[in-house]
Amino acid sequence: MLDLSEKVSYLRGLAEGMKIEEDSNEGKLFHQIIDVLDDMAQAIAELETAQAETEEYLETLDEDLADVEYAVFNEEDDYQYNDAHTHYIELECPHCHEVVYFD
Repeated sequence: MLDLSEKVSYLRGLAEGMKIEEDSNEGKLFHQIIDVLDDMAQAIAELETAQAETEEYLETLDEDLADVEYAVFNEEDDYQYNDAHTHYIELECPHCHEVVYFD
């Protein structure tokens, strides 16, 4: 399948092959449309390149973040919490008798 730039080039070739003159009103219109399509194809190609670069950069950041998370959370998992230092308030609801804890 042809990419966008190739399709625009094909349309430009068709217009030249049909000998559509740029002097006529229709010719001016067709040539301007083809020029705009060509500009759009170039802009889209640049956006695709930027998107690919951004995606690659984001994947690198994601991998780096995963490494940091692994380092941080594995150290935290090894840490023993002392329950004696945990302070909370325990209240019982007078209506339903459910116990609620607050820090």
